[in-house]
Amino acid sequence: MSSGILAIETSCDETAVAVVEAGSRILGNVVASQVALHADTGGIVPEVAARAHLRWMLPVLEEARFRAGIERWSDLDAIAVTEGPGLAGSLLVGITMAKTLAWVTDLPLVPVNHLEGHIYAAWLHDPEDPVRSMPEFPLVAMVVSGGHTFLVEMHDHLRYRLLGQTVDDAAGEAFDKVGRLLGLPYPGGPAIMRAASGATAHDRRFPRAWLGDSDDFSFSGLKTAARRAVSEALGQPESERGEPDGSRLPREAVAELAWAFQDSVVEVLATKTLRAAERSGARSIVLGGGVAANAVLRERLAQGAAARGIPLVVPRPALCTDNAAMIGAAAWHRLRSGARAGSQLDARPSLKLAV
Repeated sequence: MSSGILAIETSCDETAVAVVEAGSRILGNVVASQVALHADTGGIVPEVAARAHLRWMLPVLEEARFRAGIERWSDLDAIAVTEGPGLAGSLLVGITMAKTLAWVTDLPLVPVNHLEGHIYAAWLHDPEDPVRSMPEFPLVAMVVSGGHTFLVEMHDHLRYRLLGQTVDDAAGEAFDKVGRLLGLPYPGGPAIMRAASGATAHDRRFPRAWLGDSDDFSFSGLKTAARRAVSEALGQPESERGEPDGSRLPREAVAELAWAFQDSVVEVLATKTLRAAERSGARSIVLGGGVAANAVLRERLAQGAAARGIPLVVPRPALCTDNAAMIGAAAWHRLRSGARAGSQLDARPSLKLAV
């Protein structure tokens, strides 16, 4: 009897393999993180990331199979893999492994868009979880991560209408950059959330880039405002301002600046998502991507959605960040729709979400 799809995700700096049944039930999900590896550089070094994937690919694969109880490859329905977007070298490691497995096992090979995976994480559940309702169509989904920030409307599986996207930087990239300005460790998102929780004054306010009535986003101006605020807090004359070193600031000042930055990002993300859901007549709101692990964003959206009578579906934090279970969830729907790939499958670093 078939036991699901084995999925591989190596789009960036996480080596991940999972086995997912029926597009929702996680049988095994293993992630080898590279956060400590890239901490000293404050960001991901593509060549270093690709080499780390080579190191961890087989151990992660075997651990995922063990956790899922997969003893025979014939127990699986298909092999799925992220084809893009992402870092070319990282993607190639996962794709090469997936193509090899599909060839030796004679299983279908299903290519998956990484962005689609973040949306389908909302359908996932662990075996021990109680039965819960799944997202209902029509829905509005926001994906907000280190490389992407966008809103889509869905009226059925695999059907998307783009509502808005970032016109410059992604929210997660802004978190990382401002985290460095404040002297906080990488990655910036969790570090800023922790620092902001210690703020007491809540007096400072950063600008909001509303872009009129548009559903698009912009965060480059907010990064500039944060740089200026850190320089001012350090007492640097405007004529001598370069890249400020926020590690010299008192803890209280860092907390206040972190709170103000986070509050600006969260207000814009939540407001635009809720506004889009109301306008679309959505019956569900889905939140995905690494920044969706931010507790303040989750709470702000939950309150707004409850006030409007719209269910909010957010995966647990570990399923918001890059993982292979979300690829397996999306792959199940792709497999049913007839999606197949052959030996010519290649990395697509700039792949867009089909709309």
